[in-house]
Amino acid sequence: MTGWERFCESFFNAEVMARYLPEIIKGFWVTVELAILIVIAGLASGLALAVIRSLGIRPLNWLIIFTVDLFRALPPLVIIVLLYFGLPAAGLNLSGFEATWLSLTLVLMSFSEEIFWAGITAVPKGQWEAARSTGLTFLATLRLVVLPQALRMTIPPITNRTIAITKGTALGSVVAVSEILGAAQSGLSHAFNPSPLTLGALAYIVLFFPVVLFGRWVETRFAWKR
Repeated sequence: MTGWERFCESFFNAEVMARYLPEIIKGFWVTVELAILIVIAGLASGLALAVIRSLGIRPLNWLIIFTVDLFRALPPLVIIVLLYFGLPAAGLNLSGFEATWLSLTLVLMSFSEEIFWAGITAVPKGQWEAARSTGLTFLATLRLVVLPQALRMTIPPITNRTIAITKGTALGSVVAVSEILGAAQSGLSHAFNPSPLTLGALAYIVLFFPVVLFGRWVETRFAWKR
């Protein structure tokens, strides 16, 4: 058997791939569900924190800044492990799916809050003053004048950060989440052949390559032109 044949036998074994394809497909949909939940919760909570921070309540802002900096500094894997293995000591048990979702949501929340806050502060002060001079309240000015401009400026960096964090769903395999990587590793351990990992890599390409292309289009379409 040649080296190429041994390579194909190890990484592209059709029999092994066919056997574990259903598990990879199940893991694919778990990854999709997890990614969608992370994006919705992470972006919504990040925007909410940025809006609260714009109110200028100093003690609350200090708490927001501390929380955001904390979860930006900690590696996502460390947060997952702490939540999954640490919280049971406090009487709160999370499944692997819940721990992964919460961990990556907190990370996305922290990064998106900083991006949204940068967008809000980038809106010229004259926009605030002009809107307030027409009789709009602070919150109305924020909602009708500032946020539409801020959100447009933040779309490209938010898209990039979202893609980067949702790919972290693979970390869920550490706490027994049967997403793509978890299913592929399970197949590898049972078949003693890395072909399931090849299937997993292909599944990630199918899932995230269109997302990356969409992100590139968003960057071009919504790039802020000064």
